[in-house]
Amino acid sequence: MYAEERQQEMAALIAQKGRMSVADLSELYGVTTETVRRDLASLDRAGVIRRVHGGAVPASAFTTVELGTDEREHTFTGEKERIGKAAIDQLPSVGGSVFVDAGTTTARLAAHLPTDSDLVVVTNSIPVAARVAGLGGTRLHLLGGRVRGITQAVVGDDAIRALRSMRLDVAFIGTNGISLRHGLSTPDSDEAAIKRAMVESAHRVVVVADSSKVGREDLISFAPVDRIDVLVTDTAISDRDCTALTDNDIEVVTA
Repeated sequence: MYAEERQQEMAALIAQKGRMSVADLSELYGVTTETVRRDLASLDRAGVIRRVHGGAVPASAFTTVELGTDEREHTFTGEKERIGKAAIDQLPSVGGSVFVDAGTTTARLAAHLPTDSDLVVVTNSIPVAARVAGLGGTRLHLLGGRVRGITQAVVGDDAIRALRSMRLDVAFIGTNGISLRHGLSTPDSDEAAIKRAMVESAHRVVVVADSSKVGREDLISFAPVDRIDVLVTDTAISDRDCTALTDNDIEVVTA
């Protein structure tokens, strides 16, 4: 196989898998790790992939482009539904208080909240608030502030001040990216600020995110990985990524 053909196949595989390591590519194509690194360097210069520690991710994994709620609602729908349902197991055992972040995956969690629990739910999400408002036994608190149309999330100083006065049992957090180096990340500074306050206000942090987010690094980091207690994701997460996260004391739950 010519180098150009191998590089094209590598690029397609990285795009499909979301992340590939140098070691795995070396074994797959029967070439040395040095050859793989040269191939990845060529693809990186061409803007097709981006080199990361130990491997490569698609160029789209590094992005400042933010998709709207309507667009994200129709991606990874099955995975998000399973993740939302599985995340219910992370609720406080009896009553308690939770924060439910804005996002399409956290909205699936909200749809599975029990209808008869004595639970305080705090959220900055208009869609989540609409889903929770009619649940019997649940006390809903919607943060006030400016609403970002693209995510239907409340952001700004008023919401952050309100969060800083609270101490919640569990925060269910969505993210655009998660990596060991960059932590949890998002493209928008206002979203990052309120997500940071969510993390700081909670005793436990449960991240709900499909496996395509693992290895992604968006513009602004809002929490390091050592602040995460649990990641609820789908079964497509690679063994390598799962091991790396569990080695950093993060419980990984797959659904």
